[in-house]
Amino acid sequence: MDSGTLCLWFADRDAGEAARFYAATFPESAVGDISRAPADYPGGKAGDELTVTFTLLGIRCLGLTGRPPGFVPNESVSFQIATADQDETDGYWNAITSHGGEESRCGWCKDRWGLSWQIIPRALMEGVQDPDPAVARRVMEAMMGMGKINIAAIEAARAG
Repeated sequence: MDSGTLCLWFADRDAGEAARFYAATFPESAVGDISRAPADYPGGKAGDELTVTFTLLGIRCLGLTGRPPGFVPNESVSFQIATADQDETDGYWNAITSHGGEESRCGWCKDRWGLSWQIIPRALMEGVQDPDPAVARRVMEAMMGMGKINIAAIEAARAG
């Protein structure tokens, strides 16, 4: 295994399914090796998918099957995707939320495995970092009322 690998723990033998979803959804993503349990283990049987190596947005990951109850992902760790336009924003948002995920606020959503994602258009980041504090405030206030980010509304807030 390479150094610098992000380990993501999945429940119910979902590591392979998650890796395949990510590889089909995001650029610079691919599924690598799948290892199978050599013996029975708590919650699983010999031959079950145990780990899967994959690349997600260019990040080396290891998906580990068998997350115990009570060990659940939370928003303190998330993947942030910078998008160029509304079509790209909608595409990632819809892929995540329409496959068992859930919507949240301010560009955040969760996938069906509980991992958090920030789908953030570059226009939003430029707006909240605008050197004019009045512009940055308007953009921030507009974002606070959104789930999925609406770039036209962000640009309107930036224009005043």
